[in-house]
Amino acid sequence: MKIIVVGAGIAGLSTAWSLTKRGHEVTLIEQGSIPNPLAASGDHHRIIRRAYPSGTGYGRAITEAYEAWDEMWADLGESHLDPRGFLCVSREEGDEAEDYLDGLKAGGFPYEMFSPEAAAARWPFLDPATIRYTYFSPEGGALHCRRIASGLAAWLKSHGATVLENTLVRDVDPVAGTVTIGAGETLSTDRVVVTAGAWVTKLFPDLVSDLTTYRTAVVYLEPPADLKDAWQTAPVILDVGGRTDGYIIPPSGEGGLKFGSGLHKFASADADARRVPEAGEGEAIRDLFAPPMVRLGAYRVENVVTCAYTFAADERFFADERGKCLIVSACSGHGYKFGAAVGRRVGSHVDSPDLPGLLAWLRAEVG
Repeated sequence: MKIIVVGAGIAGLSTAWSLTKRGHEVTLIEQGSIPNPLAASGDHHRIIRRAYPSGTGYGRAITEAYEAWDEMWADLGESHLDPRGFLCVSREEGDEAEDYLDGLKAGGFPYEMFSPEAAAARWPFLDPATIRYTYFSPEGGALHCRRIASGLAAWLKSHGATVLENTLVRDVDPVAGTVTIGAGETLSTDRVVVTAGAWVTKLFPDLVSDLTTYRTAVVYLEPPADLKDAWQTAPVILDVGGRTDGYIIPPSGEGGLKFGSGLHKFASADADARRVPEAGEGEAIRDLFAPPMVRLGAYRVENVVTCAYTFAADERFFADERGKCLIVSACSGHGYKFGAAVGRRVGSHVDSPDLPGLLAWLRAEVG
């Protein structure tokens, strides 16, 4: 079958990988380069972790995600996962770190508790006076996004797929099964899979009722000299507790020390808008982390990276099928870790159509 995949973020790359392995004639189209630094999948590293609030189902689904990544590593000939585990910090009763702990307990997943004093002794960038408790789990780490994207693009080309970079998709006709690119060239195909991330509403404007685009940013920081060794060996920090909705990825691969917060996002109708960092933006993100981090004023801003994400109201993944076109959005800020598994599931659906089954898995309603 001839299949066009629109968008080469992790969902599109993984879908093209899965479909190529299944013997289909795949064309992957990306509006920028691969990796695209403006895309949600285009930064240096992202978190993979077991922890999710109990009842969401995504904690259980991580088992399949790990299996899919292992299959991909075997095909690529190397792993792009830094399995350094993850840490959560609780600062207030009922905060997200506590919800994640309940999820680990409910699933019977491994973790180790630390008192504030023990945590600060092991990870001296923490302020014990602001912490209720911390816990560490070995089932997590950092995925190296740019290495993955480059590796998959090379694999696809070497296995017969057509990869079109710097090619803008202007229109998708789900009924005719056509994709219009560039200055107006029309490509015909048997199936179209759209994994365009925050740009999906440009192709399907009616999806703004289901998906909201947010402009976000993360900051890369240079820590004080006496804390550099602690950060080099630290786990990823999934949540810093309280209301910060903050995560941290230590230096890993080509990526430096990265801070990001769910508080720092702005609804935007255009995924290309406000992509240049604003004055003082890095310091504003950094300062959201005091507490529980000590001496944040001594952390120097090295770089600020903007991004655009789609979010669903219930923070679950989204799919819709229209004629010959399947639209998939592994969205709401936690899709990357499931990328390889999403690709495999979409590949299975293309061969044996079952949209209710695909939706149930994407929404983590089944194992």
